[in-house]
Amino acid sequence: MANSSTTLDWCIVRLGEDHNWWVVEVSDPVRWDVDGLSIVDPRQVDHLIDAVEPLRDYGFDEDILDVAFIPFRIEKDLGDGRVRLKRVKESFFDTDEKLFGLPDIVDDENGPYADVLDHLTRCRVKLLNDVIDFESDLTVDEVEDEIREEQNQSFMEGSAIHAFEELGAILDYTPAGFDTDDEDAGSSDEEDIDDEDLPDIDEEDEKSLKGDASLKWDEDEDEDEEEEDEDNER
Repeated sequence: MANSSTTLDWCIVRLGEDHNWWVVEVSDPVRWDVDGLSIVDPRQVDHLIDAVEPLRDYGFDEDILDVAFIPFRIEKDLGDGRVRLKRVKESFFDTDEKLFGLPDIVDDENGPYADVLDHLTRCRVKLLNDVIDFESDLTVDEVEDEIREEQNQSFMEGSAIHAFEELGAILDYTPAGFDTDDEDAGSSDEEDIDDEDLPDIDEEDEKSLKGDASLKWDEDEDEDEEEEDEDNER
């Protein structure tokens, strides 16, 4: 783990209207600015681990992804859609525990998270050049420029870019007018994200979380579908 983040022991996160988690407070406010600071939830971590599998044949190094995120687990529900997370020492690739991942962006230009963005882009470009017959090979600069242009549009609209969306833009990137075999698989994986449960927590905290409407990601949708089916049967 990067030395820059050794004093970061806990953080408080909230579930946004976009159904992504955002950081609102950290134990190290001196080096960490929580304004627009996103955190990847356990379901998104699982999705990313699946999404990078096709890149292993193109030089992907899981250690680079592992150190780009600081792992946390749920410690306590604070109410009002907020949860306190405690830092743990785990590898996302070597544990079954449901973990959140905070991008290590203390050094946003040369730090571990910046490294993984560059690494994934290079691996994705190698994959695309291998599976698609371009007239001339796609370059890393071309991909970065196109993705950056889309991100700049979001910034101009005053929207913060969540880490999961930033990584997904790289892992799902395909030039306009071309298709790859991994697109259908990626779509299926995204649907699976909505079918998983919240990470396991202590029994007392779990009761509190179940009573928090802001954390009921899937239950309400399932109930609506059941009611709709019953109406159709009538």
